[in-house]
Amino acid sequence: MNPFITQNESKSHKSLVSASENNTENKSQTDSVQESLSPVSHVESTSESEKTDTIKLVGAEEHHYPKPLEPVQAPTVEEQAILTGGMTLQDLESIALENNPAIQELAATTQKAAGYREQVTTRPNPTVGYQGQQLADRGTDQHLAFIEREFVTGNKLELNNRVLNATLSAQLQELEAQRYRVRTDIQIRFYEALALQKQLELIVEFSQVAEKGLDFANQRLKAGEGTRVDVLQSKILKSEVDLTQRQTRAKLAAVWREMAAISGIPELKYTKLQGTLPSETGPVDWEGLAANIVTSSPEYAAAHDRISRAYAALERQEVQPLPNMTAQLGAGVDYSTNSGMLNLQVGVPLPISNKNQGNISAAQAEICRAQMEALRIKNSIEERLAVVSREYDTATAAIDLYSNNILPSARESLEIANQAYQAGEVGFVQILLARKTFFDTNLKYVDAQSQLAAAQSRIDGYVLTGALNSVRDDSGDASLRDQTFSQQ
Repeated sequence: MNPFITQNESKSHKSLVSASENNTENKSQTDSVQESLSPVSHVESTSESEKTDTIKLVGAEEHHYPKPLEPVQAPTVEEQAILTGGMTLQDLESIALENNPAIQELAATTQKAAGYREQVTTRPNPTVGYQGQQLADRGTDQHLAFIEREFVTGNKLELNNRVLNATLSAQLQELEAQRYRVRTDIQIRFYEALALQKQLELIVEFSQVAEKGLDFANQRLKAGEGTRVDVLQSKILKSEVDLTQRQTRAKLAAVWREMAAISGIPELKYTKLQGTLPSETGPVDWEGLAANIVTSSPEYAAAHDRISRAYAALERQEVQPLPNMTAQLGAGVDYSTNSGMLNLQVGVPLPISNKNQGNISAAQAEICRAQMEALRIKNSIEERLAVVSREYDTATAAIDLYSNNILPSARESLEIANQAYQAGEVGFVQILLARKTFFDTNLKYVDAQSQLAAAQSRIDGYVLTGALNSVRDDSGDASLRDQTFSQQ
């Protein structure tokens, strides 16, 4: 959690919608919500000695809701819905970090970089051989066994190691950045799904209110106390609630499929999520936060490692013209003199035509390119944070206004409308509209909470998203070793 964002996750919260254990009619409504999403449960094994998390198919957990016509309780800043049972954010993050294909791809890329680093530092194998001269002239033939080896100059192998070590360090930072991308994307969709779950609870509850309102309007029409307009308005309200319920179910199913794909297990079945949405926010120093994210971001650290690699590569190319020395030592016998013989041969290439000017120039240009890449990433982080700051501040303003003004006013308006309706001062349509207004404000409040949670997730994840985007394979290769021994 970033220190610039203050949250109170451990505080106890009350349920957004009060429960009623004996309301079987509400139970059937909840079951219909769950059936379209293939519920499962994330549970632990019953053995105390072998507690392992597994995913098992189970029936939908039963939920109960208030009696019809009871007004929906408006959530305040202190009130949060607590979901019992189901899958937590930590469960989903663990699954995703273990199975996300982009993370596994970058892990393999990191292993490639480590392999190349090892290869470019290995010394050359010696050459052993046999040489025979004057073999057709019996009695004067010479036989020689020799060993040949190339000796590296200019500390080239150590400089090779420095180049590839910086490459490996950059890939490790890219791997860490990808983990943040996966966590951020999982968190954003987790809180989005959690908000949709809470909205479904409100919708199911209000659907019962609308249903009973429609029945009541029909009864009043039959008794000659109501009008056809009351019935039509009640039917319209019920249809609107039903449409919102169907759309919310579809959104929840789609968000779950997104989470399953990010997790690397597309067949992961839906289960009810357990968690809370944020409702309290602290002040944010956006300039200080931007500086903190830039300096701590693994994405920016990887860019600086690539700058270090560019400098190491320049130093390596500058020593390339220094010629290696090849030495050959042989021992044998000369039958023309009946005596032993020794042969020593030493050679070095002359750096006359090729002084590695092109590679040195390219290495200098790479330093400039790597520095500009780091600056681009810094500016990109600040630009992404600016977008997040807008979302964060917008959600904060909405939550503050809804919890302190709009929701209390909507609740009071509903209470006054109820009293006026009971006193015969307003018609049935007015009471339905008051309930619809209260219902809509509750849904919008949950939307603001979801937006705030998404912004917080992006901030905590160094504004890194894109869990399934193509990853950067910058693991290098073993060409520096070939260059070391080719001398060209």
